[in-house]
Amino acid sequence: MKLKLISAVVAAIVAGAPAMADLTFSALSYRTGPYAANGIPFADGYADYFTLLNERDGGIGGEKINLIECETAYNTEKGVECYESTKGSGALVYQPLSTGITYQLIPKATADGIPVHSMGYGRTSAKNGEVFSHIFNYPANYWDGASVAIKHLLDVNGGDLKGKKIALVYHNSAYGKEPIRTLEELAKKHGYELTLLPVDHPGQEQKSQWLQIRRDKPDHVLMWGWGVMNQVAIQEAVNIRYPMENFIGIWWSGSENDVLPAGDGANGYKSLTFHNTGSDFPLFADIEKYVKGAGKAAGAGDQIGTALYNRGLYAAMLAAEAAKTAQEIHKTAAITPAMMRDGMENLDITEAKMTALGLPGFGPSFKVSCQNHGGDGLTAVLQWDAAGKKWNKITDFIAPDNDVLNPLVAEDAAAYAKEAGITPACK
Repeated sequence: MKLKLISAVVAAIVAGAPAMADLTFSALSYRTGPYAANGIPFADGYADYFTLLNERDGGIGGEKINLIECETAYNTEKGVECYESTKGSGALVYQPLSTGITYQLIPKATADGIPVHSMGYGRTSAKNGEVFSHIFNYPANYWDGASVAIKHLLDVNGGDLKGKKIALVYHNSAYGKEPIRTLEELAKKHGYELTLLPVDHPGQEQKSQWLQIRRDKPDHVLMWGWGVMNQVAIQEAVNIRYPMENFIGIWWSGSENDVLPAGDGANGYKSLTFHNTGSDFPLFADIEKYVKGAGKAAGAGDQIGTALYNRGLYAAMLAAEAAKTAQEIHKTAAITPAMMRDGMENLDITEAKMTALGLPGFGPSFKVSCQNHGGDGLTAVLQWDAAGKKWNKITDFIAPDNDVLNPLVAEDAAAYAKEAGITPACK
């Protein structure tokens, strides 16, 4: 991997040398271990967007960008070590890419005054900015995803799920357990029967879970998986001839790496998303010119336009736009982590802004506030076309059932505030 800039920056910090650039961003990535196949494209997209800004624009607001990437191997202890070893670099925001790491960093980063962006993962109730002042999970969270999955199932079942059987195959970790409470509440509302099927790390052994699915014949299967677990689950579904159009994964179970190994058998599999896929956006011409074509890509360049590369790019774009917002608020280009927090809390992503960035229609518009660090939770459904080897967006971006979700967020945030001795307030 051509991580020249990143490697040089890490080496400089370790040696105690002066920073190479003025605005420092951090990525807790994993290019090794059982989840590397999915961690690599995200990390590539994240790095390539910042490289683009440096090469094309001279950075952000005239300030060059310094990206520190620290390898966690998706291990919570290593992730915390990465945070502790790099937080003195002046990193404006952390992107942990792990729910387990995020849970550990919530109190640490808050105490240190450094914002965390757990985009589409982490503790769902961090959406409540009055309690979680430095944690942001926009534009959508796991409970949004669970709700939209059920809304989609209502749509394909004529608006009625009474008596239907829904199974949740989930990574047996904090990540995989996140949607359970929401799905249970939605089961009370819509009358479906929910079966929980945990899969232990890393997820290569799932025979018993899929034998149970073959025996119980659930009408629909939802999946909260990651890495090799997704590939194994999709292949097991193919093996028992489960109807793939009735199998829906969360956005972390919807990459090309997850479906390609199953070949034609994966055709029709569905995944949730909060952004578009593919490279048919003007921005990607600039990626080709200034990054890949210039030999500055973080990886081999073969992941550009894939679901997870685009997610990493999207995360970097949102970080950059928050930095611009912070620069505008504080009237300085040389922002601090505290200023970055303000930029994130006042972020306003509009379609006009995305179009100007070369990403028209890439994701839904949303606005962040102290009361809402999570955005609007708009989520779409993708479906895999095995013949074309591409994801097709088969729905518009759908709003979650906030009548159910908002009380759950409030309840969980209040419980955390009591436990942590926090008085909810806006800064």
